[in-house]
Amino acid sequence: MSVCLPDVLPHEDVIDYVQRLSSGFDARLYQQVLGAANAFKEGDEAIGVAAADEDSRRNARTLLSRTRLDELHAHPPFEDRLYVFNLEAWDAARWKRVADWTLGRLKGFLLTAPVSQVHDVLDGLPSDVIACVVKLMDDAELKTVGGRIFHPLPGSRVGAKGYLSARLQPNSPTDHPEDIRWQVFNGWSFAVGDVVLGTNPVSSDVASVAAVESALHDVLVTFGLEEVMPHCVLSHIDVQAQVEATRPGTTGIWFQSLGGNEAANRTFDVTLEKMVAHAAARTGRWGLYFETGQGADATNGHHHGTDMLIHESRKYGFARALKRRVALAQAGAGRDAAPWVHVNDVAGFIGPEVFRTREQLVRCCLEDIVMGKLHGLTLGLDVCSTLHMDVTLDDLGWCQEQLAEAGPAYLMALPTRNDPMLSYLTTSFQDHVRLRERYGLKVDDRMWAFFQRLGVIDADGRPTKHFGDPAHVYVHFRRAKGDTRTEAELRAEAEAKMAEVRARGVPLAVGHGEAPWTLEPALEREVRGLYDDGKVGLWSELSDAAVESIPGAARLKTRSLDRRDYILHPPSGESLDEASEAAVRALRERHAGRYDAQVVVSDGLDPRSLMDEGHLAPFLARLRAELEATGWRVAPEVLVVKHGRVRAGYQVGQLLFGAEGDLRPRALVHVIGERPGSGHHAFSAYLTAPDADTWAKPGAVDHDRTRLIAGISDTSVRPEDAAVESARILAEARTSAPSVVSGVAWV
Repeated sequence: MSVCLPDVLPHEDVIDYVQRLSSGFDARLYQQVLGAANAFKEGDEAIGVAAADEDSRRNARTLLSRTRLDELHAHPPFEDRLYVFNLEAWDAARWKRVADWTLGRLKGFLLTAPVSQVHDVLDGLPSDVIACVVKLMDDAELKTVGGRIFHPLPGSRVGAKGYLSARLQPNSPTDHPEDIRWQVFNGWSFAVGDVVLGTNPVSSDVASVAAVESALHDVLVTFGLEEVMPHCVLSHIDVQAQVEATRPGTTGIWFQSLGGNEAANRTFDVTLEKMVAHAAARTGRWGLYFETGQGADATNGHHHGTDMLIHESRKYGFARALKRRVALAQAGAGRDAAPWVHVNDVAGFIGPEVFRTREQLVRCCLEDIVMGKLHGLTLGLDVCSTLHMDVTLDDLGWCQEQLAEAGPAYLMALPTRNDPMLSYLTTSFQDHVRLRERYGLKVDDRMWAFFQRLGVIDADGRPTKHFGDPAHVYVHFRRAKGDTRTEAELRAEAEAKMAEVRARGVPLAVGHGEAPWTLEPALEREVRGLYDDGKVGLWSELSDAAVESIPGAARLKTRSLDRRDYILHPPSGESLDEASEAAVRALRERHAGRYDAQVVVSDGLDPRSLMDEGHLAPFLARLRAELEATGWRVAPEVLVVKHGRVRAGYQVGQLLFGAEGDLRPRALVHVIGERPGSGHHAFSAYLTAPDADTWAKPGAVDHDRTRLIAGISDTSVRPEDAAVESARILAEARTSAPSVVSGVAWV
């Protein structure tokens, strides 16, 4: 359903319009008018708040531009405790200076007033007002505002005007410390990587996270950079706190994904109380690192009828309020209040249900840059896309260049544009080199001096013969550790180690093409081959022969009409069709309570991951044996869901296990094909084991009660090893509280 707005009356604002059409205030119509002012995105259309046409969008913007800020503030589109908490970082005195302005006047002020005057009112702008003024700006105006406002991190030039920093993202499909370490060396060989060394973990097991934290920490300490930039393993913040408690001093900045409302945050196992407590513990140099992204609230079922821009802005309001808490904690500990807090906007990570095209990706990033900056935040970007969006490898370069003008604090940085673990497209090391050259941008001065000491750039900042040579960085690393072997010996060791990294499916960008910012030709061909292979996987179907080869296979299907419907409309794959629901109920009757564990297999976004030799069969065989050895009674059937997503598994669990008052645990293992693109053709195992009473409650079981083992294939996390780990986790679940999801629920 789209929103059609008839012609507005002269001088009519949003409140007048809603009251005229409804003979009073209608909250739903108000939400629709606010949403209709947005640039079109599929995520707004899905919840019924997108404009039906350009005339309706123009009318909605006209109404907004005439609306006073205090009227907007007096009519929040929805309220919860997060909304109230965010207001504690809102400066009511500064608000009084602008409260009687119209939104149109505020827009003009942000575009033309002296920058010092703009900075003087920022703390007085509530999050909903910030979202609404952004709705009124075209892309050029967003670039102008973004290019005027900067908030450098304390004691650095990260986020300053004329600077473009990089979060090195050294991800490994197996969390292998060597994969991670060598990608850091690789980034630094291109003079890239100055804001954080941030790894997305495959496993959020405390011991595994601690090992990765130690590897990153060791690199910084060895080079004497531990006071220059932090490191981070992007597991749940509770896990990072556990690692710090057991190994003090080995964690850097602490990370957490944020939602725009309380219910969405619960999906991440996040509460206000928890985040306030963690903020109070950040009394040292490094504070908090947040990631956000438009659409996450709606795709997790918590949109509250409100458009994506409002939710995204409230995430920045949450970050602003937590930043204030970190400052208070530092002051309380006798330190200067200089909170090192920043936000990474992961735009494009979810998929086409949020938006599909490169133009929409640019629009989303521009909106988020400006909203973040108007909240006083240092905001970086993950300018990314999934293979099921209409954004190509080449489109990403165009997007990056459009966004550089708006002054993001940093971008992601990987050896190529293809992440070897997350299977999505983002920014490469050499994209940073290109953007710096084209726009005259710098990296943080302290890291620039370090890169000069390494010898990868000269005194003028130009590439040397060691540019793009991670083996050269490794020689310096070993020398810093006191290694006295010859350079030839160290280089030989480096070549052997890099070969091992590549053999695990992690590319390294060694050297370059005709220009320093182009990939070496063979690597360029490899990356494009992976992209093409990913597209094939995306449109593959799980064959009848593959289903028949699964012992005990019982077929189910979701409400997706076909593969295209499944890919473009994810909710269709989150629930079973009527016949499949009936089949699960019948299975429950036949089981008669004899079993407390069920295996479900869904095709996911790459069905080949279940059909490749040595993938699914050894996992299922070992899983059954391990589960039964630890006391689970595993049902003989394997439920195979066509066009299934993660939440389809939760529905199976509810239908199969739900029983009010029964406090005995019931385990569901949901095997599902991951996003294609990494070349591994990997699948994941979602592990969920609440009690039967919890299964019985609609919506009670979601990602926050699930553990995830990702990257399972014959070339990454081996299926037999993943089966053993799955059984270990579920054995713990019989006697412990639910754990948080340890990865990203992307299917």
